[in-house]
Amino acid sequence: MKKEETKIVDLYDLSHTQAADFLRQFTYPWEALAHIKEFILELGKTLPEGEYERRGETVWVHKTARVMPSAFLGENIIIGKDTEVRHCAFLRGNALVGEGAVVGNSTELKNVILFDKVQVPHYNYVGDSILGYRAHMGAGSITSNVKSDKLLVKVHAEDGDIETGIKKFGAMLGDCVEIGCGSVLNPGTVIGRNCNIYPLSSVRGCVDENSIYKKQGEIAKKVQE
Repeated sequence: MKKEETKIVDLYDLSHTQAADFLRQFTYPWEALAHIKEFILELGKTLPEGEYERRGETVWVHKTARVMPSAFLGENIIIGKDTEVRHCAFLRGNALVGEGAVVGNSTELKNVILFDKVQVPHYNYVGDSILGYRAHMGAGSITSNVKSDKLLVKVHAEDGDIETGIKKFGAMLGDCVEIGCGSVLNPGTVIGRNCNIYPLSSVRGCVDENSIYKKQGEIAKKVQE
């Protein structure tokens, strides 16, 4: 994946998120991470009172959403129409959860945008990340959002590195990405649309759209019918 292919317009169909206008302000998706809190607070003020239940000062839950009593909803949270938030989900803060999404048992969200129909259904950690339409993370798969050396995150594209200037950056998953169970997405990972990541993978850098990631250095292109 080249630098040009990591842009918002290449990864996401913006018709499937309430964050469309917000994301259009940026070129690269990770540029939005520092502004998610402010965006959610502004969007929350505009949500129809007849459709959303206000829970505290900065949490809005659509009245059709199913949120289990054991789920924790922190600050600056919007949960969309027909979304399911299961037992013991931990929504720490700064999270837009799209329409028809699933946030599963013991899944933790922090500073994220989940497009419509995203599924993070079992034991997932998703932090400082944006997940595109119908992206799915298998059980136990996580985004690692801080480098072990605590240095600023770079995006390793095919034609060179992109300096992001940020310390906390998990993963950018394009539309319809499938992450296999038990996988770790290292800081600064960018995965193109319609990719499949094998279970137990450790993914670093960028993965071209329409690819099957088997392991580092072994990536196959999907056959287009």
